Amino acid sequence: MPGRVEGKVAFITGAARGQGRSHAVRLAQEGADIIAIDVCAQLDSVTIPLATPEDLAETAALVEKEGRRVVTAQVDVRDHEALKAAVDDGVDRLGRLDIVLANAGIGSSGDPVEKMSANIWQETIDVNLTGVWHTAKVAIPHLVEGGRGGAIVLTSSVGGLRAHPNIAHYVSAKHAVVGLMRSLAVELGQHNIRVNSVHPTQVSTPLLLNDWTYRMFRPDLDNPTQEDFAPLSQMAHVLPIPWVDAVDVSNAILFLVSDEGRYVTGVPLPVDAGAMLR
Repeated sequence: MPGRVEGKVAFITGAARGQGRSHAVRLAQEGADIIAIDVCAQLDSVTIPLATPEDLAETAALVEKEGRRVVTAQVDVRDHEALKAAVDDGVDRLGRLDIVLANAGIGSSGDPVEKMSANIWQETIDVNLTGVWHTAKVAIPHLVEGGRGGAIVLTSSVGGLRAHPNIAHYVSAKHAVVGLMRSLAVELGQHNIRVNSVHPTQVSTPLLLNDWTYRMFRPDLDNPTQEDFAPLSQMAHVLPIPWVDAVDVSNAILFLVSDEGRYVTGVPLPVDAGAMLR
């Protein structure tokens, strides 16, 4: 039985680990070939370790294990020319482009607006908003020229639909992604290209499950653990879970980019265990 995205090619940013890796593997399981990029380097404003070249290579190996082709590149989404070169090369080698997942993003320690450093603000906006714009900008010509339509999904957050204190940089960028998504949906509808956004709550990836997060949420403990953090995280949700898994976001994206979602466009889709009801 053919996969739900059989024979298509997906371009995924932030693909070395976490949600991006999950999206790459899930789409490969359903028949897609993958163009996978990641910065694979540390950014100044991010406290926790980011992905490595070895992580990106592991993503590629997992895609190939599913019997699909994969092209990888180490690229910063803030670098428009490098990003364009990577997607152009991927399309040349894989023959087409059908799906774009603008997944790359960062989170960093927060402060009230009046105390937030300019570097933390700018780096977050540059990656989480301008990087998403760059991703769309370099991919759209390939989708249009292919003449087959296509699907773009921008990764936002629950923080793109409501406010949280002390992370105005993140919330601002993720809200702006929704505006970009809606603008793209209107602009690209004439080409049968659909554009949506996903809005995960906390996801069980290295960006969440790390000592820095545990200490931020449990400053009352000297050495807090995942088990100490989980009850506080669960309080954000209606469903009795502390976080969703990356594959839950991948499955929502798979619906949006497959023929099952063929008339869904301009939609901000929460994957949030009911967090937006709180």
